[in-house]
Amino acid sequence: MSPVLPPGLDGLTWELPHTFLGLDEAASDFASAKAVLLPVPYESTTSYGGGAREGPRAILEASRYIELYDQEVDCEAATRIGIHTLPALELTRAGATPAMEELRSAYSRVAETCGDRFLLMLGGEHSVSSPAILAQADRHAERLTVLQLDAHADLRAEYEGTPNSHASAMARVLDRADVVGVGIRAVSAEEMELTRASAASSLIWADEMWRDDAWMDRALEALGPKVYLTFDVDYFDPSLVPSTGTPEPGGPGWYRTLEFLKRVFREREVVAADVVELAPVPGLHAPDFLVAKLVYKLLVYRFQEMLAGG
Repeated sequence: MSPVLPPGLDGLTWELPHTFLGLDEAASDFASAKAVLLPVPYESTTSYGGGAREGPRAILEASRYIELYDQEVDCEAATRIGIHTLPALELTRAGATPAMEELRSAYSRVAETCGDRFLLMLGGEHSVSSPAILAQADRHAERLTVLQLDAHADLRAEYEGTPNSHASAMARVLDRADVVGVGIRAVSAEEMELTRASAASSLIWADEMWRDDAWMDRALEALGPKVYLTFDVDYFDPSLVPSTGTPEPGGPGWYRTLEFLKRVFREREVVAADVVELAPVPGLHAPDFLVAKLVYKLLVYRFQEMLAGG
């Protein structure tokens, strides 16, 4: 948000606003914005490396130094879209279950206030996705498909004593939405049993994605008309994003992923999205910039038709 300055101090060279991409008041005004970012710096059930709580702040900080011009749409997309950044939503520390209940209620209120604006949540650990997906399912009569870009299936009934673990995020939504996991390369036997038995779950393995691009068609065919996109950044190969709690070798790369995302937004209605599980490492800035750029590209693809129309 742009700072409110005392009279007489406007016009001086203050730092960039702490909004996504450092957008000024005009480009980030809620009234005219077509997209809204909701930071949720929640972390409670992390099973290995910590730090996901710092992810939203790192994304916003890195984004302030990203160029606004996007060559794919040949314009400064952000100023055409209008992107409002909400303050970070702090959740209770009374436990995972009350925190997720609180988030579902809060997310519903935010989504209602946003109306037809595109809502993109910044996590935080992956458990925050479940309440958001369920809140979006409440808003749509048609069953949603969750497109999950991730290294892990996250289909465990519970993990380390809680059903609201980051490792159970997709299991929590199967009753209300189908889930298509892409980039998966780390699952338990329990998760394989569930996905074989459930018509609501399907997986695209990471090693399939290295052979050719046929996986894109298979993934798109599995998606219904309305899609919620959840992007766990451990989807990427750890050579690109080592800054995450449970990195897995053999992940996909940048440009083929963008090509797939562009098709998803062009061929399906993406109703909302989240990007989660960045756990920034001090002094290692490249992953923060990659994830910030990813968030920007998601918004560019969401509004690609409008932007291409001049």
